[in-house]
Amino acid sequence: MGKHILVISQYFYPENFRINDMCIEWVKRGYKVTVVTGIPNYPQGKFYKGYGLFKKRKEIYKGVEIVRLPIFSRGKGKIKLALNYFSFVLSGWFWKVFTKIKPDLVFIFEVSPMTQALPGVWLANRRKIPCYLYVQDLWPENLQIVGGINNKHILKRVGKMVDKIYSKSTKILVTSNSFKDSIEKRGVNPEKVVYWPQYAEDFYIPSEKAKERSEVFKVIFTGNIGKAQGLEILPKVSKKLKENGYEEKIKFIIVGDGRNKESLVLDIETQNVESMFEFLGHRKPAEIPNLLYEADTAFLSFSDNELFKMTLPAKLQTYMACGKPILAVASGETENIINEAVCGFVSKPADIDALYDNIIKMMNLKHSDLEKLSINASEFAKKSFDKKDLMDKFDEYIYEGVLWDV
Repeated sequence: MGKHILVISQYFYPENFRINDMCIEWVKRGYKVTVVTGIPNYPQGKFYKGYGLFKKRKEIYKGVEIVRLPIFSRGKGKIKLALNYFSFVLSGWFWKVFTKIKPDLVFIFEVSPMTQALPGVWLANRRKIPCYLYVQDLWPENLQIVGGINNKHILKRVGKMVDKIYSKSTKILVTSNSFKDSIEKRGVNPEKVVYWPQYAEDFYIPSEKAKERSEVFKVIFTGNIGKAQGLEILPKVSKKLKENGYEEKIKFIIVGDGRNKESLVLDIETQNVESMFEFLGHRKPAEIPNLLYEADTAFLSFSDNELFKMTLPAKLQTYMACGKPILAVASGETENIINEAVCGFVSKPADIDALYDNIIKMMNLKHSDLEKLSINASEFAKKSFDKKDLMDKFDEYIYEGVLWDV
């Protein structure tokens, strides 16, 4: 058995996050992997069937040992969400005091909230072992923009917490170059921060079947339906499409769930465009490639905010790995990648007219032109987001550390 990696992630299997696949890959590479996580409840906000405060608190998933800390479920509303965040930290504090686990390395999978990193930092500091932080959401920016917290005193305290976490981390891995710049501006040593983008799991591959053009142009969105995604633009652009005679020619397929799903459905009803949408609900990751294959183009979007200009969403790698032409409402990092890959069309956030034009442009492309966008997407994914290359690179980061005994 190889070295022991302790993963801290508030979210883990059966919740759908890329850390699931990363841990399985580490096991295949000979590492011992233990994950400290919460009770699964994302994104619906209630505990998954079969899980609870007194059920399945420990299990093994494909060789990965899982320890589940007692937490409050996310529920609905800011108060319950805050309790969810705080309960993981509190449980993590008690856990690190009493745990007998002796890892060689701590790896923190940081999606919001950043507070989930604290138990990992505490344990690494206490055991004097390396701590690797994988940043996918910037804090306190995310807390303010997505969480709606504008109290200067709270943001200042959170900022100090973030700086402390950064200072205690051996290496900080980031999913975009803009994140690297932002973290370095907080006074972090540039040599400590490295760009390590997300990859798509092995089952995300282009279909070998030939795609036939149908009379209805299908645009698919997969993933979380939250505030950050800015999906409220879809009912608005759908209304314009309907007014111009495209009601029966376009269908938006929404795969996923999230806190903003109800408001999205209400927006669709308000715009009277229900016939242009189909909701497929939550699906397992392995089902996504076939769903993408059935669509003509894949959609991703962000709300209009400076933070999201710096963000590369995980679904971008998924779409590209599956060879889908992309319609995006984004700017900054996401826009740059799509333009560099020449795999789709991008419009600015909140620009309904530009999105409308891009949809019509994509619809009117020749089949051969759509195929070219597909090929460009998959080739760029292989070149820039290859799983083996990125996991090999992580091994290099580990072995560079003087605390890692090789």
